Amino acid sequence: AFVMGVAAVFMTSFYSWRLIFMTFHGKTRANEETLSKIHESPKSMTIPLLILAIGAVGAGAIFSTYFIGEARDDFWKGTLFVMGDDVIDAAHHVPAMVKYLPLIMMLTGFYLAYVFYIKKAHLPKKMAEAFSGAYKFLLNKWYFDEFYDLLFVRPAFWIGRVFWKKGDGAIIDGLGVDGISTFVFKTAKKVRTIQTGYLYHYAFAMLIGVVIIVTYVVFFTGGTQ
Repeated sequence: AFVMGVAAVFMTSFYSWRLIFMTFHGKTRANEETLSKIHESPKSMTIPLLILAIGAVGAGAIFSTYFIGEARDDFWKGTLFVMGDDVIDAAHHVPAMVKYLPLIMMLTGFYLAYVFYIKKAHLPKKMAEAFSGAYKFLLNKWYFDEFYDLLFVRPAFWIGRVFWKKGDGAIIDGLGVDGISTFVFKTAKKVRTIQTGYLYHYAFAMLIGVVIIVTYVVFFTGGTQ
């Protein structure tokens, strides 16, 4: 955890100073239209940011006695539970290098960002070309989005498409609601063709009906009816 914390200090320092150098130093990357709209923040934004900056820089030193010093027990009043040895007290007795290492990492990140984006601004492009594989891997965020898409998004789309096309479209609509209505429509369409409006057609249909009835009576009831 300590090593990762120190590494995070270096990385944070590097990309923070990179942001400052690329935004406020060197050759501008903005077009004329954007440059014409650049202006200083109003006091309603500057003053609160200034107060926050002072607090961010000095609050730890000013209130260190209450946060982690001798008055911490009275300040926290049991809010922070410490199990076993008092690690806060032990932190005051670590080697000096442990205390200064975050500062060293901050300065190292600052210097590296200065070299890359001010002194030798061509180095980032050269490094990206020299380590193209690692550069693309990091540029694409470890390909986490692609992995997530392959593992979750595409299967979810496939399942949804199956339920949509096969389940809802083919089964529910095809055999159910739409299927029944289509069957009724086609049947009614065919039956409608029988209604011609000609009298001799209806007389012929009645004759066929009489023949069917007589045939049924003769052959299936023995003619007793």
